[in-house]
Amino acid sequence: MTLPKTKKLEAYGHLVSGITEVLETARRASARSVNATMTAAYWMIGRRIVEFEQKGELRAEYGEELIERLAADLSARYGRGFSVRNVWHMKSFYLAWPTPQTTSAELEGREILQTVSAEFSLLNIAECFPLPWSAYVRLLSLKNEHARTFYETEALARRGLSPVDTCLIDEARSRSKIKKVDGVAGERAE
Repeated sequence: MTLPKTKKLEAYGHLVSGITEVLETARRASARSVNATMTAAYWMIGRRIVEFEQKGELRAEYGEELIERLAADLSARYGRGFSVRNVWHMKSFYLAWPTPQTTSAELEGREILQTVSAEFSLLNIAECFPLPWSAYVRLLSLKNEHARTFYETEALARRGLSPVDTCLIDEARSRSKIKKVDGVAGERAE
C-alpha cells in the first residue's frame, strides 16, 4: 500500500527538516570547537611569550621589540590574525587567565591527567575557554579581575551553559579560585 502524494510530500518535508537540524547542529558545534581550540592556541602562545621573556629576564623595551618581531614573523608565515595588537592580546590573555588544569575525576567524570604535557594539551585547555577569542579580547579591557569573571560568567550563561558547566570551567583553571561576584561587578568594557 502506498501513501498518498500529500503524505509523501509531508514525510519528505520532515526528512529534510530533520537532516537540516542535524547539519546545523553539527556546524554550530564544529564552529564552537574550532573557536575554543584557537582560543586555547592563543593562550598557549601568550604563555610561551611570557616564559621566554622571564627566562631571559627581558626588559620592557625588548618586550615590545619581541612582540613586534613575533607579529611580523607569524603574519608572514600564517597571514591574518597576528597583528602586533593581537599578539599583545595573547600575552595579556595568558596573564589575565591563570594556567588551566583538569579538574578532579569526580567533577569531570574522567581520569586525572598524570603528566604536565597532558595537563597542557591544546584540547584540555580549549575546554577551559568555551567563549570565542573576540569575547576574551573584549573581557581583557576590564582591569578588575572580579569584573572579568562576572562578565565571563554572564556570557557563558547567555550561551546556554548551566551554572554547573560554568563552575566546572572555573574549577578547571588553576590559581583562579575566584569567588563569584554578588551583584554588580563594578566595571564595564568600553
